[in-house]
Amino acid sequence: MSECTIRFAWVGDEAVLLRFIRELADYEKLSDQVVADEALLRTWLFDKKKAEALLAEAEGEPVGFALFFHNFSTFLGRAGIYLEDLYVPPTQRGRGYGKALLRCLAQIAVERGCGRLEWSCLDWNRPSIDFYRALGAQPLEGWTVYRMSGRTLLDFGTLNTIEKVGGENI
Repeated sequence: MSECTIRFAWVGDEAVLLRFIRELADYEKLSDQVVADEALLRTWLFDKKKAEALLAEAEGEPVGFALFFHNFSTFLGRAGIYLEDLYVPPTQRGRGYGKALLRCLAQIAVERGCGRLEWSCLDWNRPSIDFYRALGAQPLEGWTVYRMSGRTLLDFGTLNTIEKVGGENI
């Protein structure tokens, strides 16, 4: 592995993050779902601070990223970290950058007192599955990820559809 440094992304990194996001979406055959742009990333990552990103760099060039946020485990009674995306371009794979990003994220979880580090992986993505398993990660058997988005989320979450509990809107 070339000398690799990992740092938190900061304002001004939106273009490289967006490039990696688009490359990942292309790899996952989901390019049509990318609506993010630099302004949205700036707003949600740096202004609202709803997620964080790590950038891996080698010889001053970005070679991968990890985007994550905190979740919460009611069973553990504390926060965890959810890894939304981890991406290293194909030309940079096999050099340890993905492992370095995951190790850094695990260190952050430990330093912050988090109870776990979780992520999802597409069922067909055998190289990633093998990579995660080689690191000791285990799939959660018996769990299925559910999602509400787009029109379904808008319709379900519209104020006039919110049910009243005890006479007050929840």
